[in-house]
Order: sequence, then structure tokens, then C-alpha cells
Amino acid sequence: MKQGKEDFKLVKDSDNESKRNYIFQNNTKTKAAFYFVAFVLVILIVAVTATAYVL
Repeated sequence: MKQGKEDFKLVKDSDNESKRNYIFQNNTKTKAAFYFVAFVLVILIVAVTATAYVL
């Protein structure tokens, strides 16, 4: 069976609402979640680095 061509994009713009193949949407909830996850990752990296020097 052949599968149709997939149109995969990373960020959904507000002018094209008909397609659903997006990872992120361009809105405040997505931006807030991205900054929260990035902040937690930075804290974890700093904690791992600090414990490597202390132990």
C-alpha cells in the first residue's frame, strides 16, 4: 500500500488552521511550557555538575 505525502511542520502558524501535523502551536501556553521545561533541565544539569565536583 502506498501512503500519501505527509506535510510535517514544527510550528503551527495561526493562518493555516486546516492541517494538524504540528508538534508545537504558536501560542502562550506552548511558550510557557517550553521555558518551564528548559528551566528544569538547566537546574538538573547544574545539580549534576555540582555533585560531580563535591563528591
